[in-house]
Amino acid sequence: LQLVESGGGLVQPGGSLRLSCAASESVDPVNIGWFRQVGKEREGLACISKKTIGSTEDGDSAKGRFLAFRDNSKNTVILQMNRLPHDDTATYYCAVDKKRCPPAPDEYDYWGQGIQVTVSS
Repeated sequence: LQLVESGGGLVQPGGSLRLSCAASESVDPVNIGWFRQVGKEREGLACISKKTIGSTEDGDSAKGRFLAFRDNSKNTVILQMNRLPHDDTATYYCAVDKKRCPPAPDEYDYWGQGIQVTVSS
Protein backbone atom coordinates (compact mmCIF):
# COMPACT_ATOMS: atom_id res chain seq x y z
CA LEU A 1 0.00 0.00 0.00
CA GLN A 2 1.46 3.32 -1.10
CA LEU A 3 0.21 6.68 0.15
CA VAL A 4 0.50 10.06 -1.59
CA GLU A 5 -0.63 13.25 0.10
CA SER A 6 -1.82 16.33 -1.78
CA GLY A 7 -3.65 19.58 -1.20
CA GLY A 8 -1.16 21.40 0.96
CA GLY A 9 0.19 24.88 0.45
CA LEU A 10 -0.14 28.37 1.84
CA VAL A 11 -3.28 29.42 3.68
CA GLN A 12 -4.13 32.52 5.65
CA PRO A 13 -4.78 32.35 9.38
CA GLY A 14 -8.38 31.44 10.05
CA GLY A 15 -8.71 29.75 6.69
CA SER A 16 -9.42 26.16 5.70
CA LEU A 17 -7.57 23.51 3.75
CA ARG A 18 -8.44 20.01 2.59
CA LEU A 19 -5.70 17.44 2.37
CA SER A 20 -6.09 14.23 0.41
CA CYS A 21 -4.25 10.97 0.73
CA ALA A 22 -4.46 8.72 -2.31
CA ALA A 23 -3.79 5.07 -1.70
CA SER A 24 -2.61 2.52 -4.24
CA GLU A 25 -5.29 0.08 -3.06
CA SER A 26 -8.30 -0.06 -0.82
CA VAL A 27 -7.86 1.62 2.56
CA ASP A 28 -11.02 0.16 4.04
CA PRO A 29 -9.33 -2.82 5.69
CA VAL A 30 -6.65 -0.83 7.53
CA ASN A 31 -6.39 1.70 10.31
CA ILE A 32 -5.37 4.94 8.65
CA GLY A 33 -4.62 8.27 10.20
CA TRP A 34 -2.91 11.63 9.98
CA PHE A 35 -0.05 13.09 11.91
CA ARG A 36 2.04 16.20 11.44
CA GLN A 37 5.65 16.97 12.06
CA VAL A 38 7.61 20.10 12.88
CA GLY A 39 11.30 19.41 13.05
CA LYS A 40 11.51 16.09 14.86
CA GLU A 41 8.29 16.54 16.78
CA ARG A 42 5.33 14.47 15.63
CA GLU A 43 1.76 15.06 16.68
CA GLY A 44 -1.09 12.65 16.04
CA LEU A 45 -4.17 14.29 14.57
CA ALA A 46 -6.79 11.70 13.71
CA CYS A 47 -7.19 8.00 13.16
CA ILE A 48 -9.88 6.11 11.28
CA SER A 49 -10.36 2.55 12.38
CA LYS A 50 -10.60 -0.17 9.79
CA LYS A 51 -14.05 -0.65 8.34
CA THR A 52 -15.23 2.77 9.56
CA ILE A 53 -15.67 5.98 7.59
CA GLY A 54 -14.94 8.80 10.00
CA SER A 55 -12.17 9.32 12.50
CA THR A 56 -12.68 7.71 15.84
CA GLU A 57 -9.71 9.12 17.67
CA ASP A 58 -8.72 12.75 17.34
CA GLY A 59 -5.72 14.47 18.85
CA ASP A 60 -6.22 17.53 21.01
CA SER A 61 -5.19 19.91 18.23
CA ALA A 62 -7.72 18.39 15.85
CA LYS A 63 -10.79 18.25 18.04
CA GLY A 64 -13.48 20.59 16.86
CA ARG A 65 -11.44 21.83 13.90
CA PHE A 66 -10.36 18.85 11.83
CA LEU A 67 -12.41 16.15 10.21
CA ALA A 68 -10.89 12.96 8.83
CA PHE A 69 -12.79 10.44 6.78
CA ARG A 70 -12.43 7.85 4.04
CA ASP A 71 -13.76 7.93 0.52
CA ASN A 72 -13.61 4.24 -0.27
CA SER A 73 -14.86 4.75 -3.82
CA LYS A 74 -11.62 6.62 -4.57
CA ASN A 75 -9.24 4.83 -2.17
CA THR A 76 -8.70 8.22 -0.58
CA VAL A 77 -8.57 9.62 2.91
CA ILE A 78 -9.40 13.24 3.56
CA LEU A 79 -8.31 15.64 6.29
CA GLN A 80 -10.49 18.73 6.34
CA MET A 81 -8.85 21.44 8.42
CA ASN A 82 -10.67 24.57 9.56
CA ARG A 83 -9.86 27.76 11.49
CA LEU A 84 -6.13 27.34 10.97
CA PRO A 85 -3.79 29.39 13.17
CA HIS A 86 -0.08 29.88 12.54
CA ASP A 87 0.66 26.95 14.85
CA ASP A 88 -0.80 24.54 12.31
CA THR A 89 2.19 25.12 10.02
CA ALA A 90 3.80 21.70 9.60
CA THR A 91 4.37 18.80 7.27
CA TYR A 92 1.29 16.58 7.24
CA TYR A 93 1.37 12.84 6.69
CA CYS A 94 -1.21 10.14 6.25
CA ALA A 95 -0.16 6.85 7.72
CA VAL A 96 -1.20 3.26 8.28
CA ASP A 97 -1.00 1.12 11.38
CA LYS A 98 -1.93 -2.52 11.19
CA LYS A 99 -2.79 -3.01 14.84
CA ARG A 100 -3.81 0.16 16.64
CA CYS A 101 -5.84 3.28 16.06
CA PRO A 102 -4.21 5.51 16.93
CA PRO A 103 -0.73 4.32 17.60
CA ALA A 104 1.75 6.73 19.10
CA PRO A 105 2.50 9.18 16.27
CA ASP A 106 6.05 7.87 15.87
CA GLU A 107 4.90 4.25 15.74
CA TYR A 108 2.84 4.12 12.56
CA ASP A 109 3.91 1.22 10.33
CA TYR A 110 4.33 3.37 7.23
CA TRP A 111 3.36 6.75 5.81
CA GLY A 112 3.42 8.91 2.71
CA GLN A 113 6.03 11.46 1.68
CA GLY A 114 4.21 14.27 3.47
CA ILE A 115 2.79 17.58 2.33
CA GLN A 116 3.71 21.03 3.59
CA VAL A 117 1.05 23.29 5.05
CA THR A 118 2.02 26.86 5.83
CA VAL A 119 -0.35 29.17 7.68
CA SER A 120 0.71 32.74 7.12
CA SER A 121 -0.67 36.11 6.14
